[in-house]
Amino acid sequence: MTVDVPLSALREQGVDQLRLLAKIARMYHEQGVRQPQIAADLNISQSRVSRLLRHAADIGIVRTVVTLPDGVYTDIEQELEERYGLLDSVVVDAGTSAGGIMQVLGAATATYLGETLQNGDAVGISSWSATLLATVDAMRPKNGMAVDVVTQLVGGIGDAHVQVNATRLLDRFATLTGARPLFLPTPGLVNSPSVRRALLDDPTVKGVREVWNRLTVTLVGIGSVQPSPLLEQSGNAIDPEQQRKLRDLGAVGDVCYRFLDADGKLIKSPFNNRILGIDPAQLKATRRRIGVAGGPAKHAAIAAALKGQWINTLITDLETAQRLLQR
Repeated sequence: MTVDVPLSALREQGVDQLRLLAKIARMYHEQGVRQPQIAADLNISQSRVSRLLRHAADIGIVRTVVTLPDGVYTDIEQELEERYGLLDSVVVDAGTSAGGIMQVLGAATATYLGETLQNGDAVGISSWSATLLATVDAMRPKNGMAVDVVTQLVGGIGDAHVQVNATRLLDRFATLTGARPLFLPTPGLVNSPSVRRALLDDPTVKGVREVWNRLTVTLVGIGSVQPSPLLEQSGNAIDPEQQRKLRDLGAVGDVCYRFLDADGKLIKSPFNNRILGIDPAQLKATRRRIGVAGGPAKHAAIAAALKGQWINTLITDLETAQRLLQR
């Protein structure tokens, strides 16, 4: 707090009144004297002390100055929210290495979920994200938490050596939040539309699709056209030829295998008929859509996800946030 008497106040207030306002303001804000003691020392009522303190703030005698601690970027977060129409954002300084970014973003997301998840939430999580794996590894149980259900947003079956990661992601999240886990027992990407249609008729898959209609939170990674190492190892990644075709169509990244152009519009491609995952309309109908991603390779993809409103909450690193504000 700073205590200063502006000239405008002098014109509108008597000097005696200003003197009392300034005295009370200094006693309270600079000397740390509590309101009951101020009232006793000045022989006035405590309610009047409270009114005078409010009046001192109203006319500018007391001005609040917020100094951000190191590592806190609420100013940048506010700019992101205003620029992209976000519900919320978290910006952290994650250093420069890709591994460091994933770990720091995972820890930040774990903290954010601990503060914002609510009893009864229905949560959807994308299956093949190393950053979301780091998130659940950093999460801690929360007393009284009872998320209703958590399910996969894309098929969670892949190469046996890495499928354990998709399973662990969902299982650990469910254990920590008290949620009922609901797995999607299919690959995320199949060979043909006919295989996809057959799997969509499976009763278990139908049950997951019904839950997608009532999700309250989605938690997704944001990918570039080049698959991440985890996705590549899973067997669910697109091949180099398909990557080239998608780039030719203008693709810059994806959310849940839905490839987007630079403006965030869905790329129209036969590839879409091979995806076993949440429908774009279902995803966008979710109230809170949390995207977790960072690093130079994903700048264009993150911007596309924001422009297309595929996410409305962003957790990212400082350098990426600054780049997003320069666009």
